[in-house]
Amino acid sequence: MKKLSIFIALLLLSASGALAASVDTVTTFSQSMQKQIKAVVIKPDSYQQQKRFPVVYLLHGYSGNYANWVKAAPIIKTLADQYQLIIVCPDGNFGSWYFDSPKVDKSRYETYVATELVNWIDNNYKTIPNRDNRAITGLSMGGHGALYLAFRHQDTYSIAGSMSGGVDFRPFPLNWEIAKYLGSYAENKEAWDKNTVIEQINLLTPKSLSLIIQCGTEDFFYNVNVKLHEKLTYNNIPHTFITNPGAHNWDYWREAVQYQLLFMSARFTR
Repeated sequence: MKKLSIFIALLLLSASGALAASVDTVTTFSQSMQKQIKAVVIKPDSYQQQKRFPVVYLLHGYSGNYANWVKAAPIIKTLADQYQLIIVCPDGNFGSWYFDSPKVDKSRYETYVATELVNWIDNNYKTIPNRDNRAITGLSMGGHGALYLAFRHQDTYSIAGSMSGGVDFRPFPLNWEIAKYLGSYAENKEAWDKNTVIEQINLLTPKSLSLIIQCGTEDFFYNVNVKLHEKLTYNNIPHTFITNPGAHNWDYWREAVQYQLLFMSARFTR
């Protein structure tokens, strides 16, 4: 009986190891910025058995890096297995806000994330390399980045999300180094308007993207998210908008990402 118990325990241990997502830390090259940039790539448990997988790009917030998500929210590895998808966590250089800066020549994170990195991932992993099987989301600065990139690159992404996103950063002209990349708001209002998410809605048509937007009611970005929701509604752009108690922290994002990936997986399957 004791030998049988040991055998079962070893069998379960072996099975659990075989069914675990794997995490790669990769180094990519940005031609536009002429530098090496790291990213985390999470492969689902069946990566070796299946041919191709949809991909979700998951962006970090201000002051973060490529490793934030997998360290602070390891549940994303379980979700990669559950929904059978690849998750890619790019590096946004601490505070790039994921646009191509008109002020800093070597900060071209729109070009990098939406074009260079996507091409590198499709060339090096078993992806389904089309927009219908590609999504992007993120938290805070990354929530802004995900919507900004998806709105401007609808040939690349079919699904986009945001968690606690800084979807209109103009009310915060002195925060988070935005002025470093756009110039001061007082002297560069046009650049601020051009690069904030809420002013990109004119690029959308009904059903051009599947959208899910989440923000906690205690979040300092709550009001701008409500305004984004109202503007999308006014422009007849379908979207899922979720608000619930929560602040601007990992407790909220660890839960929110589960809704985001459920939403995205359902649309990949569809």
